[in-house]
Amino acid sequence: MSKCEQCIARQLNSLNAMTTEEIRNVSACKTTRFYKKGDVIFGEGESLHGVYCVRSGVCKLTKLSANGKEHTVKLMGTGELLGQRSVISDERTNLSAVALNDIELCFVPKDQIVNPLHENQSFSFDVMKQLAKDLRSAEDDLINMAQKSVKQRMAETLIHIEKVFGVGESGALNVILSREDYASIVGTATESAIRILSQFKKENLISTSGKQITIEDLEGLKRVE
Repeated sequence: MSKCEQCIARQLNSLNAMTTEEIRNVSACKTTRFYKKGDVIFGEGESLHGVYCVRSGVCKLTKLSANGKEHTVKLMGTGELLGQRSVISDERTNLSAVALNDIELCFVPKDQIVNPLHENQSFSFDVMKQLAKDLRSAEDDLINMAQKSVKQRMAETLIHIEKVFGVGESGALNVILSREDYASIVGTATESAIRILSQFKKENLISTSGKQITIEDLEGLKRVE
C-alpha cells in the first residue's frame, strides 16, 4: 500500500496542507478501494464515515431529479476529494458518485479529517478555500445554464474535459462519456446532444469513433455561439 507522504494525488488537494504527523496518521488509517466502471461509490442520502481521495480514474457526481432522471453535476479525477463537504457538515450526501472507468480511491476515516480541522489552521483555511471554489463553480454553472446556448455549453464541456483530463495516444479525450452523459451535463435532451455533436462533426470541430471524441479545432469550439 502506497504512503500518503509520497502520493502525487495528495499534492492536488487540501490534504497537502496537513502537517507531516497528520499525513502519517492518515497514511496509517486509510484503506485503498477499487471500483469498476459503473460501480456506485456512494449513493445520494448516505451517511459517510470518511472521505475518498481519487488516486487514479474518473467518476461522476450525479443528482436524481423529482421525475427520476439522473443529472450529471460534475466529473472528478485524480487528486480530488469525494464526500468532503458531507463529512465536514455532518450531513447525508446530496449527490451520488459513480465510477466512469476503473478507479482507485483512498478512503480516509472521518476523524482524520475533522480533528486536523480543529487543530491545524492552514488545513482549515485550505479546506475553506476549496469549498468556496466549489461554490463559485456551482454559481458559474447556474449562470452558464441561464445565459449560454446548449451548443455553447456542449463546446465548453468538451474543452473542459480535454483541459482537465487530457487525451490518449490517439488524441481522443481520455474520458469516454455516453451521449446521455453529455446531455445530462449540459442540461438538454439526449436527442439534442446527439444532434449538436453531429453538427460539430460536420463542421470538423470534432471527430468521433464510437463513443470516443477527438477535438480537431479547439479554437473553433471556443467560437461556438
